[in-house]
Amino acid sequence: MIDTDDIQQSPDKYRAAIRTKRIPLDLDELLLVMTERKQTKKTVDDLRQNRNRITKLVKDGKDRDKHIEEGKLLGEELKAAEACLSNLERRFEELAALVPGLPDPETPEGETDADNVEVKRIGTPRNFDFTPRDHLELAAMHKMVKMDGAREIAGSRAYALMGPGALLELAVLQFALHHVVQKGFNPVLPPLLVNETAMFGTGYFPLGEDSAYHLEKDNLYLTGTSEVGAVSIHINQTIDVEELPLRYAGISPCFRREAGAAGRDTKGFYRVHQFQKVEQVVFCANDPEVSRAEHNALLNNAEEIVQALELPYRVVAVCTGDMGLGQVRKHDIETWMPSRNPVCL
Repeated sequence: MIDTDDIQQSPDKYRAAIRTKRIPLDLDELLLVMTERKQTKKTVDDLRQNRNRITKLVKDGKDRDKHIEEGKLLGEELKAAEACLSNLERRFEELAALVPGLPDPETPEGETDADNVEVKRIGTPRNFDFTPRDHLELAAMHKMVKMDGAREIAGSRAYALMGPGALLELAVLQFALHHVVQKGFNPVLPPLLVNETAMFGTGYFPLGEDSAYHLEKDNLYLTGTSEVGAVSIHINQTIDVEELPLRYAGISPCFRREAGAAGRDTKGFYRVHQFQKVEQVVFCANDPEVSRAEHNALLNNAEEIVQALELPYRVVAVCTGDMGLGQVRKHDIETWMPSRNPVCL
């Protein structure tokens, strides 16, 4: 839901969000459509009231032929106005879907992940007296992965975890799930196939269509995160404030086309089309302070998992240009990898 009154009263703050988030939205067109939609709706309502008045006069019988002719002309005018309103409603929905969440004042402004700002750094990268192997070399040495066969049947960026590799992934997932369940999160295995409503309702559409796998025959989408299914199971429900917060731990395979990622991180398990993860989801009161507290708790939970694995890491505040359409505040955790530049996390 967007606050149309707030957009009309304070358009400049939305223009700033559109600019810094690099959203393809013409706010002036939206404002114009909102005005025309409101005026046309009033015209339609007036014409309908007038049509009802004429219908009563026709039933009364006095000057019946005259009123029938008036009714015909009025019906044509109403039909044209309703068609105009329908077009305006459609365009309003298209434009309104692109209205961004207003970034938190503390969110750094920037264009790409290179503009994200480091908040803190935990742990010290190790020094080695040898050249460390990367994860692919180690996985191959220990027969943890099968690459060639997987790519023969599933294309590039595919792999199959084998033996200790499969057990390791399941162990890490179970470890993360157990950690957040102890914090009061209710585990959820959500649907992996969802409709367009779920993708829009959780903010992955619009702008995320190119990264989603679409099953045209069924008009369903494979989700890129368990958050979509875990949130959407409450579609068309009203939750009492007294029941909040609801805390879910979604766990599922995730699917992403990684559109636009050609040439980036092509080696290894980066930017793959299928992966698994544990997702923290919270339904809380519509209050900025409550939301901030819940956000900080989610970040703390994630940090505790990385700390328990004894991985050096840093937390970055994600800049406006690297955020999602509806996001207002976002942090990423970046871990140190021995095979990459030891100076940077």
